[in-house]
Amino acid sequence: MQQASDFLAESEALEQLIAPLQASDFAHPTGFKSWTFETIMRHLHFWNHMANLALTAPDDFQAELKPAVEAMMAGKTLPDIELAKFPEGGLDLVSLWQAGFREVAAAYQQADPSDRVSWVGPSMSARSSITARQMETWAHGQAIADELGIERSEDDRIRNIVVLGVNTFGWSFTVRGLEVPEEPPALRLTSPSGESWEYGNPDSDQVISGMAHEFAQVVTQTRNIADTQLVCEGDTAELWMRNAQCFAGAAAEPPAPGVRRTKSPA
Repeated sequence: MQQASDFLAESEALEQLIAPLQASDFAHPTGFKSWTFETIMRHLHFWNHMANLALTAPDDFQAELKPAVEAMMAGKTLPDIELAKFPEGGLDLVSLWQAGFREVAAAYQQADPSDRVSWVGPSMSARSSITARQMETWAHGQAIADELGIERSEDDRIRNIVVLGVNTFGWSFTVRGLEVPEEPPALRLTSPSGESWEYGNPDSDQVISGMAHEFAQVVTQTRNIADTQLVCEGDTAELWMRNAQCFAGAAAEPPAPGVRRTKSPA
């Protein structure tokens, strides 16, 4: 499955990003909920682990999910739950994550894209599951890159995240209790390699145009629309980009303008 290979490449890109770091660097906070590098790496490893179980050992997935959900219902935070499962930190945690992402990538590379796998909410296809893992890896990697003052080199595999953003147009409104517009805006995006990617009705008067990676940043809420060069034409286009959310869970507010950005290197 191509999406599994793209997840692997995304994980290897993050692996390269953090390779120069020392153990003490993982205590550094980020612009995402003040999570540290370590909190982010543990979060990625925990849910990679769960995605692997969902595909390869469904009963074990349910057995591990139940206490996690109960802990959340009791008021525990995700970082609390993830720390209880994987108490390792620093470079030991990185080693776990490295082995884990390669294991889950290998499992999904052998899967039928249409296979159904369980998750916290409704079940999803194997393709959607591993695409979500790529999205999480890319989005959380942005928080680390921002702190390191590094502008990442983007790749056309980001198309998976763009498609996820397109497919969650309705969700971005539903999760906020808003009426879903009849038709999503047309997208006219330029890929990292310079290709033109277009989605939606080409005759629509609602249009979003710009760089594909900036669209992905907005739908993953790693950037405010005001901090990108995206151009929105029409009320629906503007409303979507102010509320875009391609991930599950409760409604989340995008970062305020100027908050999530690439910092100047130290």
